[in-house]
Amino acid sequence: MPITSVTHDAEALTMTVVADLDAPLRRLWDAYLDPRLLERFWGPPTYPAVFTRHDGCVGGRSEYAMTGPDGDVARGYWEWMAIDEPTRFEVRDGFANPDGTPNVSMPAMRMVFSFEATPHGSRVSTTTYFGSVEELEQLLGMGMEQGMSEAMGQLDAVLADRVSCAATIGTATQILGDTQVRVSRVIRGTLDAVWRAHHDPALLRRWLLGPDGWTMPVCEVATEVGQTYRYEWEQVDGAGRFGFTGTLLESLPLHRAVTTETMIGTDHPSTANELTLTSVEDGTLLSLLITYPDAEVRDTVLATGMTDGIETSYARLESLIG
Repeated sequence: MPITSVTHDAEALTMTVVADLDAPLRRLWDAYLDPRLLERFWGPPTYPAVFTRHDGCVGGRSEYAMTGPDGDVARGYWEWMAIDEPTRFEVRDGFANPDGTPNVSMPAMRMVFSFEATPHGSRVSTTTYFGSVEELEQLLGMGMEQGMSEAMGQLDAVLADRVSCAATIGTATQILGDTQVRVSRVIRGTLDAVWRAHHDPALLRRWLLGPDGWTMPVCEVATEVGQTYRYEWEQVDGAGRFGFTGTLLESLPLHRAVTTETMIGTDHPSTANELTLTSVEDGTLLSLLITYPDAEVRDTVLATGMTDGIETSYARLESLIG
């Protein structure tokens, strides 16, 4: 159990949880910034969490759901208020409705996460600021302290696992629900370089090609919300051609871009693609959350070998900027 102390201050309206870990500071920090790691310890063992959004930057947002053994779901969100890599970040933490909007009938809290190196590894101190004594008592009565203790009891095992999310494993696809998958890969390159590679047509034409033998004759990039993009690929021998188009819905430069995607010349349903970039120890974690219209379409696309094709492109990208 990594938790070394839990203190309540009724006058300051705070609860502080301190945990000491036998792991380097950077690895501990990355465990909170990488959704693949965070969701392995944010919820208690009986209520595991899934993060469908995790921006990790000022102005960003995180969204998660914890599902209990009977199928009941508790949803929450973070609004990122401050970040000082790799020593501190501050969020507004609240309960969410099924559609992701804040549940205003429940308290929202300010949480400050502080990280420091220690002689034996690293320490994280989590201070929760409540709005009133009543809110503090309400949330403690709901089992907040016990839940945090059980959740963080999993942190040692997460930090000891140096394989499942390592930069060397390449692209991985994780099914998050009936309609959503998350494609993840650590790109050996800076945050700025990876973002630029997704928005510079000259660079896109060099890496976003999938298997060998294809070119990208059309590369029209959307850089402002509301603009449309158009990408088309053609086989070198001219035997095949296809493309996608869509609209840029959200943009938070260096960190997040959300687009729609529709295959040109078909009546296939569109998808929503949420690209998130996060600085980690080995480079930049690229997370792509894809939302399909239903599970059947999701499975059909995955069966095409999508992950292998994406890995070929991302490996090419890494060779350009790494």
